[in-house]
Amino acid sequence: MNDLPEIFDEFSEARRNSFIKVKEYKDSGEHVVGIFCTFTPVEVIYAAGAHPISLCGMSDETITDAERDLPKNLCPLIKSSYGFAITEKCPFTYFSDLIVGETTCDGKKKMYEYLGQIKPMHVMQLPQATDREHALSVWKNEIILLKERLEREFNIQITDEDLKKAIKRCNEERQVLKELYSLGKMCPPPLTGMELHTVLHGASFTFDKDEQNKKVMDMIEELKKEYANGVRKVKEDAPRILITGCPIGGVANKIIKLIEESGAVVVCYENCSGIKEKIRLVDETKEPIEALAEKYLNVGCSVMAPNDNRIDLMSELIDEYKVDGVIDVILQACHTYNVETRRIKDFVTEEKNIPYMSIETDYSMADEGQLKTRIAAFIEML
Repeated sequence: MNDLPEIFDEFSEARRNSFIKVKEYKDSGEHVVGIFCTFTPVEVIYAAGAHPISLCGMSDETITDAERDLPKNLCPLIKSSYGFAITEKCPFTYFSDLIVGETTCDGKKKMYEYLGQIKPMHVMQLPQATDREHALSVWKNEIILLKERLEREFNIQITDEDLKKAIKRCNEERQVLKELYSLGKMCPPPLTGMELHTVLHGASFTFDKDEQNKKVMDMIEELKKEYANGVRKVKEDAPRILITGCPIGGVANKIIKLIEESGAVVVCYENCSGIKEKIRLVDETKEPIEALAEKYLNVGCSVMAPNDNRIDLMSELIDEYKVDGVIDVILQACHTYNVETRRIKDFVTEEKNIPYMSIETDYSMADEGQLKTRIAAFIEML
């Protein structure tokens, strides 16, 4: 990627390299747990001595295969994830000893029933209203059930000390990635939104977190050094965009590319695959499962009603990252995020007084021309 330190290239290849690594883990008798969502408390998986890995499908390659069992008008992320499982084209799914899902949407919840016929499944029942007093205890119990399932599957015992070590490890990673995110607060930022996404995406497929943390910190230091020497990858007057909404792994090359080709720069990702889960740390002073339940329950996902946490975080990010416009990316048939666009639009335009646009798309490139016209017009308005 354009003049970035050489270690940046490693993040763009991280997913491919991890295919080999996951087989090495299995060959050596280690355990792999597939996950789908930021609500999954990965600390419990690490405490079990296993390796969590994201299974979300990010291309339309297997969607046709998935549509033999699933409806065509379903979210592309769900169809792609299921398609990669049934075709055995995803090494992560293939080598997973257990897959952990969560009831963040009805489409995934029902898809898990079919996926459970292929691989061992554990589905966490997520309470969908954080304003209920019982919500925290429900989610705490779900984390305990996950812990007990992992103990049975792998014939181990997970202690509080194991959980505390895992919490500390994951908090360290969050802190490092927050440092990387914070580069977007600079005007102009020292890297493009596409470059930032590539690193963040690659980090989600890196197993050695100590090595990853070091590489990210080295990258940050190098970028700041180049910036101090006058290197500018982004124009001073480039409109600053915040992306919110659904996970964008399957549409990143389409959406981010069009935004930045239109002269803007993505400075922050509030969406599911962005800063949403990283922004809050797990409280290391509390009983571990209680602390995990509190942290994960407060992820501002549109499945929550009301979803005030999303509004609070967006308000904070819009101010800190000096955002000029918000683009809400909705995957086809993601009804909760789609319905929530009205509230987000009202908040962004009326309370924060900046422009907003929503985009509904899927994993195909059929709408690229239309999106290019709409995004260019939005950026031109800014």
